[in-house]
Amino acid sequence: MTATAVAPAPTVVGQDRLDLWLIATPGPEAVRDRLDTSELDAAERKRTASFIRPSDAATYATAHIALRRLLGAYLGVPPADVPFVREPCPGCQGPHGRPAVAHPDPPLHFSLSHSHGMVLVGVAGRTVGADVERLPRPQTVAVCTPALHPQEREELDALPPPDRQAAFGRLWTRKEAYLKGLGTGLGRSPAADYLGADPARRPAGWTLLDIPGGPRHHAAAALLGDPPVTTTVRRLPARALLPGAAAPDVRADAGPAL
Repeated sequence: MTATAVAPAPTVVGQDRLDLWLIATPGPEAVRDRLDTSELDAAERKRTASFIRPSDAATYATAHIALRRLLGAYLGVPPADVPFVREPCPGCQGPHGRPAVAHPDPPLHFSLSHSHGMVLVGVAGRTVGADVERLPRPQTVAVCTPALHPQEREELDALPPPDRQAAFGRLWTRKEAYLKGLGTGLGRSPAADYLGADPARRPAGWTLLDIPGGPRHHAAAALLGDPPVTTTVRRLPARALLPGAAAPDVRADAGPAL
């Protein structure tokens, strides 16, 4: 049997703390040769095997192994035993809403996002949404801009073309992070809420943060309520995902922040 990471004692994440973790996907061969997919459940392993492109399988497997190892470290349980549930759907109250941890005390909220070789995990003591996206192509900006909030469209139209892609990328990750925080995802119209460059006009009752995602990605987080006292952005190294690796150190003062 393959050895897996063993979690330490639980780590409390209070209302004043937001932890953000960035994980770069290893090469596609990692799923076959190095990543320990035995920590995933049957549905996650089936999903990993269903991808046609090895790079997509590597990104998905990395994201879910990292999530299990991080949450296992916060909860003080082995990664394979993290108790996932589904929250009620915001629209119909059916049992297919966003993933959550079953009844932690004190509460532990998380959000997972992955895109083209990068993974982002947000962990907080209150509702959080996180999103990471590859830098948008000009075609993506052209196709998606008409679906935005009118004031967002005005802002983008006012920018010179060379600046429009980056502004759209920052805007879109904020929007996806916020919609994940709401629990609706893109089932809610992208035109319904302003997530543009002016913080004063963004949705009341939420804190929106732009996150450094590296040279090829934009990232953002949305946290319900006031800004946290402590926000850390850390990278989880690839070695932390290998079989037998020690559990991630999730203490607030562990490791350098980005």
